[in-house]
Amino acid sequence: MERELIERVVREVVAWARRFPVPVTVSNRHVHLSREAVDLLFGRELTVRSYLRQPGQFAANETVRVLGPRGMLDSVRVVGPARRSCQVELSISDCYRIGVEPAIRDSGQHGGTPGVYLIGPRGILRLEEGVIVAQRHVHMAPEDAEAAGVGDGELVRIRHERGIRCGVLGGVLVRVSESYALECHLDVEEANALGVRNGDTVFLERGGI
Repeated sequence: MERELIERVVREVVAWARRFPVPVTVSNRHVHLSREAVDLLFGRELTVRSYLRQPGQFAANETVRVLGPRGMLDSVRVVGPARRSCQVELSISDCYRIGVEPAIRDSGQHGGTPGVYLIGPRGILRLEEGVIVAQRHVHMAPEDAEAAGVGDGELVRIRHERGIRCGVLGGVLVRVSESYALECHLDVEEANALGVRNGDTVFLERGGI
């Protein structure tokens, strides 16, 4: 019994030492648009409101309305630049509000996801699919992943240690690319559950649960 206790303590100490700090960005509802969708909805290029942490990405001045079967969300921010396909990223509460079934997915995994209407100043676009609740994830460059001892597609935990709501979230997807900057993305509901704010630090831990 004593040996088992010692081994457990050692494992916990080793896991603690291997924690890897990651800055957090809290992601509100937003949309990504294809080139064709930008032309249809706005009739012009997207304009930059502010640049984001991920290289080349920006919050646009442009917004759309998202119309579902039972409601509408106004002033939903467009994130540029244009992509190959449209994607609407909402919280679970947003999905219930407009009457679509939440589908928790990694970015770009649209098969079987709900559709909505996007309404812009120049036109209306019907999406057959593409509404997701983004799976919480960490962007990492290869050198970050190596330092943290994790690989692309791995599921890990993140720990937030500040405030009365501090805690741990599992099922965090690691996404590794040369084009990524180190950043953890949580949606508003996830961040509020742990009392996390933009710019806070969480600690990555091995193990997805």
